Amino acid sequence: MIFKSSTTAVPDAPTVPRHIAIIMDGNGRWATKRLLPRVAGHVKGVDAVRKIVESCVDRGVEYLTLFAFSSENWRRPADEVSYLMGLFVSALEREVAKMHANNIRLKVVGDLSRFEPRLQDMIANAERRTAGNTRLTVSICANYGGRWDIMQATSKMIAANPGVTEFTEEMLAPHLAMAYAPEPDLFIRTGGEERISNFLLWQLAYSELYFTDTFWPDFSPASLDTAIASYQSRERRFGRTGEQVSNNAKKS
Repeated sequence: MIFKSSTTAVPDAPTVPRHIAIIMDGNGRWATKRLLPRVAGHVKGVDAVRKIVESCVDRGVEYLTLFAFSSENWRRPADEVSYLMGLFVSALEREVAKMHANNIRLKVVGDLSRFEPRLQDMIANAERRTAGNTRLTVSICANYGGRWDIMQATSKMIAANPGVTEFTEEMLAPHLAMAYAPEPDLFIRTGGEERISNFLLWQLAYSELYFTDTFWPDFSPASLDTAIASYQSRERRFGRTGEQVSNNAKKS
């Protein structure tokens, strides 16, 4: 399926976001606030993922993209990185069968070459197992960066078009890591920070941005509803005037 680009066409603006992208921030601070080791926050964060996945299914969201580990997160303490990798493995072991049983497709997006072979194999097997599922697509961005995505897509585009010197968005788009999904309607960042942090730089061009002080382990289905309500209160113009949007709504 080819999805509309928000900069070359006017995409649909559904009442319920078709695609929600989330930076799950605040796990470590959640733990520190409770005098717990930082890794305890990551464990609690996995529980929050499960609840939000279920909530997205219930609300009719079709795509959920979660920023789990950025290309810059390798800069964290080695013991924390090691624990996060182990947590990824255990989450795959526990959750993939449940996702498959609930008709949920899993995709893992990023430069996976840096992961251990066992983890790479688990990811490939999970993607194959759930490839035909249609209820919700959950994308986990791991060792992902928005600049990496644009660069790898550019390299693939050039290789696919030898001798061509001028390129278009339409030529680049199929090579982006998330070409299988529409652009996010709603971007959420938890934990109180208000920046995109190299996440989906191309895809977030016209997404509605929502920031909350709530740490990710405390982000609940009610928190998700609050974010969706904020999204629903906005007028998505995609470069047009409010009058144009209103007139188009009347015609439809």
